[in-house]
Amino acid sequence: MPSRLKITLVRSPIGYHHEQKDTVKALGLGKMWHTVEKDDTPDIRGMVHKVRHLVSVEAVETAEAAPAPAKAPRRQKGDSA
Repeated sequence: MPSRLKITLVRSPIGYHHEQKDTVKALGLGKMWHTVEKDDTPDIRGMVHKVRHLVSVEAVETAEAAPAPAKAPRRQKGDSA
């Protein structure tokens, strides 16, 4: 079962090195308390490790996605209900 990481920006990157600011932005975090979910890959883990003092991370287990139910056909103009 693939796992994901829930990453939340809990401290502002203002005053930190530009590489750390760029890493926060690359993770998709723009504002304080913004949360994103990313796949748990070595690349993402490395990025999180680089800014671990700015973010909060929790693991989220994902279930296999069930297929979406089929939609009812749209009614055409003039069809009786």
